[in-house]
Amino acid sequence: MKLWHLSGLALALVCHAAQAQEWQFNVFLDEKPIGQHRFVLEDNGAQRTLTSEASFDVKFLFVNAYRYRHNAREQWNGNCLSAIDAKTEENRETTIVKGVLDKSTDKTAFVLQSPKLRTLGECVMTFAYWNPAMLKQTRLLNPQTGEYLDARITALGKDSIQVRGEATDAERYRLEAPKLKIDLWYSADQQWLALRSTTPEGYIINYRLR
Repeated sequence: MKLWHLSGLALALVCHAAQAQEWQFNVFLDEKPIGQHRFVLEDNGAQRTLTSEASFDVKFLFVNAYRYRHNAREQWNGNCLSAIDAKTEENRETTIVKGVLDKSTDKTAFVLQSPKLRTLGECVMTFAYWNPAMLKQTRLLNPQTGEYLDARITALGKDSIQVRGEATDAERYRLEAPKLKIDLWYSADQQWLALRSTTPEGYIINYRLR
């Protein structure tokens, strides 16, 4: 085989091997900017890696009343979580969530190692807003707390929202779980566009694409 054939093949393999998709959101609390949340998805066929980084600060009279930091790395095989390693700092409280898909026994299962040892099932999904397959789930793993929650997701129909300053047609969904009420918007080709969460205290958190 000629050298230029080899170099062309190598370039094609590199280009195909890892494709990255990124979502960068500005985050608002009752229309007040409080931070950012960034998601990066590296796609290598059926194997995917999702990294998530969030940083929020809520100030009251120039005093930092609330501090939130979240870093997570999720590994996926298709639409099933194969590993998670997440750390969340909420004010002075730190939570570590770790788990891995265990294939060492006759029955494959995802084993949550912390904050509490639990066996969850063969195919587990987190609150993977970037993946439209999440919209068909009835249970979701919260990467912030390690809770495996019953979830109800309802299609609310067509809507129009502002995305980067432009009116955009979207499909709207509502995700409800214990203490969680989250609205999500997706484009016609099911790309994630926006998020709005209503806290138990009645505050509104908005994610807007940068």
